[in-house]
Formats: sequence, C-alpha cells, structure tokens
Amino acid sequence: MHESYEAARIESDAQIHWETTKIFEVTEDPGREKYYCLSMFPYPSGKLHMGHVRNYTIGDVVSRYQRMLGKNVLQPMGWDAFGLPAEGAAIKAGMPPADWTYSNIEYMKEQLKRLGFGYDWSRELATCKPDYYRWEQWLFTELYKKGLVYRKNSVVNWDPVDRTVLANEQVIDGRGWRSGALVERREIPQWFIKITAYAEELLNELDQMEHWPEQVRTMQRNWIGRSEGVQMDFGIEDSDEKLTIYTTRPDTLMGVTYMAVAAEHPLALKEARNNSRLDQFIEECRKGGTSEADIETMEKKGFRLQVRAIHPISGETVPVFAANFVLMGYGTGAVMAVPGHDQRDWEFATRYGVPITQVITSSDGSPCSIDEGAYTEKGKLVNSGRFDGLSSEEAFDAIASFLSSERTGGKTINYRLRDWGVSRQRYWGAPVPMIHCESCGIVPVPAEDLPVLLPEKVEFDDTGGSPIKSMPDWYQTRCPECGGPGERETDTFDTFMESSWYYARYACPDADSGMLDERADYWLPVDHYIGGIEHAILHLLYARFYHKLMRDAGLVNSSEPFARLLTQGMVIAETYYRDQEDGAKTWYNPADVDVTHDDKGQPEAAILKLDGNPVSIGSVEKMSKSKNNGVDPQSMVTKFGADTVRLYTMFTSPPDQSLEWSEEGLEGAHRFLRRLWTLAWNRRLDLKSAPGKLENPTEAQKAARREIHSALKQARFDYERYQFNTVVSACMKIVNTLYRLGDTPADQVILKEGLGIVLTLLGPIAPHAAHSLWRELEYGDEVLNAAWPTPDESALQQDSIQYVVQVNGKVRAKIMISSRADKQAIEKAAIEDTNVRRFIGDAQVRKIIVVPRKLINIVAA
Repeated sequence: MHESYEAARIESDAQIHWETTKIFEVTEDPGREKYYCLSMFPYPSGKLHMGHVRNYTIGDVVSRYQRMLGKNVLQPMGWDAFGLPAEGAAIKAGMPPADWTYSNIEYMKEQLKRLGFGYDWSRELATCKPDYYRWEQWLFTELYKKGLVYRKNSVVNWDPVDRTVLANEQVIDGRGWRSGALVERREIPQWFIKITAYAEELLNELDQMEHWPEQVRTMQRNWIGRSEGVQMDFGIEDSDEKLTIYTTRPDTLMGVTYMAVAAEHPLALKEARNNSRLDQFIEECRKGGTSEADIETMEKKGFRLQVRAIHPISGETVPVFAANFVLMGYGTGAVMAVPGHDQRDWEFATRYGVPITQVITSSDGSPCSIDEGAYTEKGKLVNSGRFDGLSSEEAFDAIASFLSSERTGGKTINYRLRDWGVSRQRYWGAPVPMIHCESCGIVPVPAEDLPVLLPEKVEFDDTGGSPIKSMPDWYQTRCPECGGPGERETDTFDTFMESSWYYARYACPDADSGMLDERADYWLPVDHYIGGIEHAILHLLYARFYHKLMRDAGLVNSSEPFARLLTQGMVIAETYYRDQEDGAKTWYNPADVDVTHDDKGQPEAAILKLDGNPVSIGSVEKMSKSKNNGVDPQSMVTKFGADTVRLYTMFTSPPDQSLEWSEEGLEGAHRFLRRLWTLAWNRRLDLKSAPGKLENPTEAQKAARREIHSALKQARFDYERYQFNTVVSACMKIVNTLYRLGDTPADQVILKEGLGIVLTLLGPIAPHAAHSLWRELEYGDEVLNAAWPTPDESALQQDSIQYVVQVNGKVRAKIMISSRADKQAIEKAAIEDTNVRRFIGDAQVRKIIVVPRKLINIVAA
C-alpha cells in the first residue's frame, strides 16, 4: 500500500483488474433475481460532456449497489451511431461518416473505461452496424405486411440547407435546429408507422407506470392528446365534394360563419390553377413551419376561395378561406370557424370582415359580450334554433344525435398523436428496405435478402445531398416478385428507429437467427432506465410503441420496456461574457476567469485571466458549447481522478435535480478521498491486527459504534431512494468518527468494522479507491462481491440518552437519562438537576413537556 492517494495509479490498477477478470460480464441465471440497469446510450460525437458523466455515474452507482445486494446485474453500453451530425462533421473533415463515427466510438469508449463504469462490453453494439439494423429492416417489412406501415405524400418541415425533413421539435423560431436555415413547408412522399393504432393502449398504460416521474407521464398524456368530440361533414355548394371536420365544441356549431382549409387542401390547389394571387399565397404558406407552436405564434392570414360551404344543420352557406393556420397533416386539413367563441377565429373574422355570431351565453347571467373578443367559456345556447336553452353539455349530445340521424356526423374519439414519420432524405441511416417496381408497385425486400447494406465508403458532392441517390449501382436492382427492373428506396430511417429497441438487443446481441431470442424475456423489462427529461416524449414514447410492436410480433412477452424511469437533472455552470460592438457576445469558459464571491457565495466580480480585464457575469445555465461554459471531463479525471469526479457528481445534488458545477466542490471531494486514504494508511497496522470481537466497550466507544451503524441504516434507506448525496455525507460522518478513535483493542475493532462499512458504502460511488483499500487492508478480494452490510440493532440501542432541558423556553441544562426511564423518572431527573433548580428558583412548576429522547421543557411561574 502506498502512503499517498495516487488516483491515476489506483484507478489504472483497478480497471486492468476488472477487464482481466471480466467481472462485469453476465449471463442468464434463472436461480437469481435479475436487475437490468440501463442509461441512455450516447451519440458518438467525439467526446463525453459532463451531462454524460453524471448520467452514466448514476447508472453505475445503481448497478453496483444492486450487485452488492446479490442480484444478477446487467449494465450494457453501446452507440446511437446514425444521424445527420455525422454527415456534417464528416463533410467538414473530408472523410466518410462511417470512418468519423467509428473513430469517435473508440475514443469515447476509452473515456468511459477511464471513469470506471462497470459495463458488460461483450454486449456492445453500434446502431450503424448491419447486424443491428438488419433486424429493424426485417420488422419494418413485417409491419408493412400487416398494414401497419404505409407511404403517402405528407406536408413536412424541410430544411433547405441540411436537405432533410425535420421533426416539429427540431424547428426553432422557424429555423432548422442545426443549420439555422428558414424552414420550408413541403409535400413529399414519406414512410409512416401507425402509432395511432396503439394510441389508446399507450395512454391507458401510463396510469400503471407508477415508477415513472409524473411529469413525464403527463407530457406523454398531453402528446397523445385523447379528446371526445363530434365529426361532421359540411357540403360544398354546387358540388358533390364535402369538408369533414372534427370539433370538441359542437355546442358552438350554430355560430359557424366561415370555414378554413389548409393552403395545400385540394379545394385551394384546384382554384390556384387559375388564380396567381392564390398560388402566391400557397407558396408563402409553404415557408412556414408545421408545428403547433409555429402556428400559434404566426400572424394569421387567409385567402377567400370562390366556393362556399353548406352548414350541416341550418343549410345556410358560409365562405371558405385558405388559411396559414390550418395544416393538411393535422386532422382533415379543414376546420369550422366560430369567431364568437374562439379567439383565433374572432381575430381572423375581424381582419377579413366576416360576421361574428354569439351562440353561447353565460349560465349565471354574468356579462359575456363578444364585442371585444370571443367568449370561450361553456354556458347556455342562444341563436341556435332547436337547441336554444340547452347547456353546452346537453347540446353536445343533442347535436351529435341530430347529425347522426341525418348521417352527416356523430360522436368520435380523436387523438392529437399523429402517425410516426420514419423516413429521412439523408445518407447516414439504415436504408428503408423497400423496392419500387413499375409492374408490382412497392415490394418489401425479402427476409433472406436483408440487410439492405448502406455503402460506407462514399463521397459527397458539392450539393451535400445523399450520395446513394446518385449511385445507380446501389439503387438499381431486381423486383423480388416479378424479376423485372426495380429501384431501391433511397430514404433512410429516422434515427429514433434505432434507439427504440436497442435496450432489447442488448439482451441477445449475438442472436443471428432472429431479432431477439429467449434471453430477451429473462432480462426485460429494463428495471431501471436513466436519461434526460428532454427525451420524455419522442424517444420514450417511440420505445414504448416499438416494444408493443415486438410483443405483437411474438418477440417479447412484456408490454412495457422500462419498469422504472429516472430523469436526471442538468449540469449547469456560471457563464461569463463580453459584449461586442456588433451586439454579439463573446463567451468565456469559467476555467479562464477569476471570480470573487460575496458573503453568500454568489459571484460579484469576474476578471479574464488572459488580460486582467473584467468580464460580465451571466446567469447559471446548462453547460453548452454556445455559452462556452462546458467542462472537459477528461481534464478533470486527469487532474483529480475518476473517483473524485464521480463522488462530486453524486454528492453535490440528488440525481433528479440540477447540479451546479464548481471546481471548488471538486477539490472538496478530492480532499475527502485523500483523508480516507490517509486514515487507512495511518491505521493500517491496527486494522490488520484488530481482534475479532469487541469486548467491554466504553460509553464513548459505544457512542462511536452507534454513530457508525446509525449512518449505515440511513445510507441503506437513501440508496433505495437514490439520494446518493446523503450516502456520501454519511460516509464523511463515519470517517470523522473513525478519526476520533484511540488505539485500544476495542478501538481497533470499531475502526475495522467502521472502515469496512465506509468502503462498502463507497464501493458503488468511488469504486477504484474502495476496491484498492478493500484488498490492501485484507477485507477480501472484491468489494463488489461483498455482501451489503446490515446495521447492528444492538449497537443502535442507548443505555442513556441526552436530553436538552429548557426552563420557560430557554436551554438551561443537558442531562443524561436512562433510555429505559419512564416519563415520571425523566421529569424527576430534570427537576433535580442543579442548574435547572437554580433557574426555577422559588417559582412554581406549572407544566413539564417531554419530547421523547430529545427535549424537556419546564414551565414555571
């Protein structure tokens, strides 16, 4: 054992040992309780950031703890390797995306190993490997045969710079999230999977997922967006055509004064052929985004069409507008407009001179004028013919019933959720396994011809488009059905496809005869899934959906993929900047800034080290490249060691809360590990020669042991609640207690017991130091395999308890009383204390209040 704490040597030795012994490789064992802990796998961007480190440390702590409880623990790791960022980086670097990706994987894998994470690397996977994406191609073709996959023209967000479709969440203020280009609205062929067929099940099962954060479940409920309403048809004057709409407020139907359709609606497109102004309006609409947020904030514009719609009850005709706030991809591409009772409709009607009719008044007679805005509350119907006097609730049923009897509508359930568009027009992704044949139409690639391999050695031309679209040797093929000429689909899968089932493939990564095998049912569902709240909707919802698809394909027996979900907080840091003449800001890394703090610990002044001049102090924000406030984990590991970084991230805040980065805090964590090592070095001989049994302990020694076991009992409780910060705090308390021990045989016994408890508690959090000290001090071979310590209840018993004694609310004494004393004996002991008697004096004791095991308050007057 070395005298000083040398993190680099200690950690290297431990990591070599773990890799040599393959201690984290696991197999199925029906005789043991399994525990599958999984952190969301990273995109191989080139290097880890502190958010990765925190996420993966949490998962590793949970995994090691569960292993020490005797469970068969699986903790795998892999790479979410496809995606657009690799294309951009590879083009800049002048290399194929595959080469860039594999190089990054190797580098980041070494970073993960240096942090000591206990992964079963034998199960490593990368989603860009054919032996992985082969199976999602296979399942896609099977879903196509079942009618759960289809291709149709769809209005999408199109990034003209990145040349691909963007999800609504990737459009920020009307611009692409990566390129910053103004997003256009385009109609192109897209592949879809029918997630809407599972909407009700996805929604209902949220109620059973009690180990998921309520915030996440609420976000998914809102995204699925179940509503009960009425669907109805409006006729088109002098035509057999009709407009089908859905509304959750049929009680306002008699207030419809116009209809609005999407700019790309067939009615608008038909009229635009002979109307250049309308055609220009449609082109303008195409430059807007397709998200609800975009629609909500944009200026509402319309173009009055020549057709008129026929009201399904009154038979009156109302004008029809092509409007920029209606989208073809949502519902039917048409809405009824009730300006009296919808504020958007009111503003539009006011702008375009459309009549506004009030058909709802307040039920209690309170003012509800529509002169200055729409009245949006429910109430009582007026100006509604046969439905006058009905409440909104009564009118819902009455109007639905009338429409149903007329065969022009009826009640229905609708979902905000839309089918999952899974195709992208980029190169670096899994090819969609479909063939286009002039004779046979669309034909799925047969299973025996899978995978459809993505060429990895490619070159990009000046346009930046997908190389495979200009590779006839790749896309020209034969039709599997007729043998005639065919062309492969050149779209690739959305990368959410790969991340929606990787957790299952970890269970059987070497399965070559099927997507999954029987091992999947041993490990699934994942017992604990860990990742950021930003994945609450898309990734987590798609993974839940994909799991049900695999269940219905007979691949898994369970219905949900993740039993428990933990969404960790962000890593945040202070920001520093200088304003430039052009109004932009130059951001400086906290490591390059000297900061002074006020007496409350808040930064009050900052100076740039480079030039000694002041910089402005910004808000505390999430670490990001744009604010230059990120911290390189590699440099922190080199400077302090992996255990220090891990200990700090666990000690600073609970996992589900934000962690504010502080190098001073990191130094404090490092001091604790040095202090622990020094204790072990200074007392190493006492530890090795300690007697095997504690005999005749003094009261002070009993108190020390009580402190140790009390901290242990609390730590077990905190581990179960994932409150790792208080576990570290308990270890610090125990170390303080151990430093106070003497060198008697009884002290040596308590020292050895207490230090062993500290090492087991720290084993999951600071595994390298715990591993080394466990072996050096001859506790055993592997702290990882040590049984979790159990508090000694007898040590927690106290022969006497210290009570604080107050007289009229002021502390006058602290006395020791037998733990077996009853209330009368406790009161007597307090009254008889010399100092207490002095302060009572000649006063009469009116009342004595006893708080068991803590406080005695004597009221005297």
